[in-house]
Amino acid sequence: MIDMTQGFTIVRDFDATPQDLWQAWTDPDEAAAWWHPRGVHTPRETVSIDARVGGRYAYTMVDDETGERYPTGGVYREVEEPQRLAFTWGRPEADPDDAPLITVTFEAAGSGTRMTFDLRGVDPALEEAGVHEGWGSALDELAAHLGQRAAR
Repeated sequence: MIDMTQGFTIVRDFDATPQDLWQAWTDPDEAAAWWHPRGVHTPRETVSIDARVGGRYAYTMVDDETGERYPTGGVYREVEEPQRLAFTWGRPEADPDDAPLITVTFEAAGSGTRMTFDLRGVDPALEEAGVHEGWGSALDELAAHLGQRAAR
């Protein structure tokens, strides 16, 4: 059973609209450009996204140095364009009822958008393995994809 009390939240401000960020999270071409931390890439042909409640997504990150592959995927639980996405996160074949949950919200903030990324149900062992750092790096990749540097 997943302990949903464990996890972390990252808040970033972007000079982009909520729709721009929504597109970056739900369009396979855009997701392939940034769904990975630094030192890893995501081949476009590995990305599939069915962004509707009950729809699935999957992608495979590939380590730039070793070629090691990291298949990842889950099921969308909430889809409220362009304000909120909630989806499970883990191995594509994992039971989504027993997987961590990511919730991403987009709120207008000044002339840009404040994005709140919340990950719940993270096993403490995964946290020690750098999950927070990995997602922070991926969000840096998102900022670079959007042609900017996200304010923290």
